[in-house]
Amino acid sequence: MPEWTLINLGRGKTQSEWHCGANGLGEEMRVAVLASGGKDSSYSTWWSGLQGWDVVCLVTVGVTGGDSLMFQLDNTAVAGLQASAMGVPWLPVSSKGSEDLEIADLEGAICGNSNPDEALKEIWPDQFVMPPGLSLQYRKLEIDGIVTGALRSDYQRTRVEMMCERIGVRSFNPLWHKSPNRHMRCLLDHGFGVVFTSVSTEGMDDSWIGMKLDSDSLERLEDLSNQYRFNLDGEGGEFETIVVNAPHMNGKISFDGDAIWDGSRGMLKLNWCSLEGYR
Repeated sequence: MPEWTLINLGRGKTQSEWHCGANGLGEEMRVAVLASGGKDSSYSTWWSGLQGWDVVCLVTVGVTGGDSLMFQLDNTAVAGLQASAMGVPWLPVSSKGSEDLEIADLEGAICGNSNPDEALKEIWPDQFVMPPGLSLQYRKLEIDGIVTGALRSDYQRTRVEMMCERIGVRSFNPLWHKSPNRHMRCLLDHGFGVVFTSVSTEGMDDSWIGMKLDSDSLERLEDLSNQYRFNLDGEGGEFETIVVNAPHMNGKISFDGDAIWDGSRGMLKLNWCSLEGYR
């Protein structure tokens, strides 16, 4: 028998869908996606297209401080390259990552009360090649909903949903409580090019930094997650990723980098990153 999962649609609504597909919500929607450049927000972007929705913008919070309880820290500007590959505008948001301000920074940008050019200067790495087709979002987003890649963080989900209530749009979390095994398998089944860019958990060593997710590496990851009892999907911060190609992207992201390892954790320091054809 087929398995089903529940999709959190915000405001207490859920919908059943197949594990590796979606059957649509029967509504025409204009949505923005909170995009970090990683696997979860990339999958949620693709899912939104499966609903027949119009993804009008990718929104990325670039944290300039040392930490954040809400947002991914490293390589988030990859989302700008993804937006360019999709042919949609990108809204970069600069935030110091303060718990009291990061949602306010995001809300202000969505409502058109920020300067994307200044944010771009603050969060775009020098080693990233700016694609000629990159378009920034300068005006208030005219949308019906915001889509996130939230997996199980009530802190993240509830704060975004409260923001959505304030600005009068709906919140969608298509991966909410999705089976980690099925989520990771679906990424492979649908052709997502996922690269591990940081690791910070016992069981994962420096060999994982820069590794691409494939059938072999996923099998190894499943074994390690069972042995060392960490989250297979990285929900606890065990690892971070970037997505370099996906079904909804017209183009592939190329990069080169060096693994930085301190003996227990590490990250991929990108020397350059660009859409193929621009360097």
